[in-house]
Amino acid sequence: MADLVAAAEALAPLIEARADDAEQARRLPPETVDALVAADLMRMGLAAAYDGPEADPLTMLTAIEILSSADGAAGWCSMIASTTSTQSLFLQPSAAREVYGEPTTVTGGAFAPTGRGVVEGDNVIVTGRWQWGSGTQHCQWILGGTMCDDDTFRLCWFPADEVTFHDTWYSAGLRGTGSLDFSVDGVVVPAHRTYEPLKASSVVDAPLGSFPNFTLLAACISAVSLGIARRAVDELVAMAEGKRPLFSSKSLAQSAFAQVELSRAEAARRAARAFLHDEVGQCWERVLTGDRVGVAERVGIRLAATNAASTAAEVADRMFTLAGGSSVYTSNVLQRCMRDAHIPTQHLQVAPKLHETLGRILLGQDADTRML
Repeated sequence: MADLVAAAEALAPLIEARADDAEQARRLPPETVDALVAADLMRMGLAAAYDGPEADPLTMLTAIEILSSADGAAGWCSMIASTTSTQSLFLQPSAAREVYGEPTTVTGGAFAPTGRGVVEGDNVIVTGRWQWGSGTQHCQWILGGTMCDDDTFRLCWFPADEVTFHDTWYSAGLRGTGSLDFSVDGVVVPAHRTYEPLKASSVVDAPLGSFPNFTLLAACISAVSLGIARRAVDELVAMAEGKRPLFSSKSLAQSAFAQVELSRAEAARRAARAFLHDEVGQCWERVLTGDRVGVAERVGIRLAATNAASTAAEVADRMFTLAGGSSVYTSNVLQRCMRDAHIPTQHLQVAPKLHETLGRILLGQDADTRML
């Protein structure tokens, strides 16, 4: 899987050069999307049975972090599309081939069960509206969580031409992700193109199918955060020698305060990354040896992911502050890093409030672990 990491590194300059365009358009430019698709970085989780890369979790984390360092929006869209492609492991083969049959297919959508479905024979008639449709405007297939009248919660796949997009994405950060609302009205979805995510197990014989899917999503979200934090540190270092703070005879690089703050921030970033990769790596080793992944492993990864997202936001804040007045201008990448780094912390999978659930489990109290 080194090819995916190398591909991310090779694309970083192009993505960085198009980051301002993505910010202004509030969606990724076609050139960025095309490059990511061609490099298989929009379907890293697609099963090998359907000619996908079926990347291991650590490869996905590394590639997403590299892309996010170039542009948080591009990293986020790669993350959403790639984690969505892991659903190929749980769909019936006929549906998986229908959705992912073309090598250029990109999928995305929203898990939240805000859709409503009526089961009629072998079809589900779906109507609903979802938020956070990251990258859906460049997807060919879009999924939406749906509560059905037979009391089932299903993920349903819609062709993009049956989806309406709403211009709602006016955000503080990750503006280039195009995370707008989308909706469907009475769309007929064949039942085989749906599945129940809280009950399903992988129908493909692949190690990735045994890795907890929600846990993988959380880890990949935090990889975006880590990439943004890495870019913030790099930007501060690049400007420090040439910047002389007001009323100071020394450059920012010669400032003892800046030196201490940068060192502490970089230590925090590296520690958060190491914690995440260690927990994910240990869990992956259990999968490869055939051991069952239990609640303890899922808790470990969710702790690491939540910590990484929060730490990354703190690092970006500190770099923004260290840069002084220079960082407030839109021409300075640090202001975008600061804004972008705070968006992942609002996601359910890595939000700080998750610590309540994790702490309850660590203290031996009862908790709902289905979404871990």
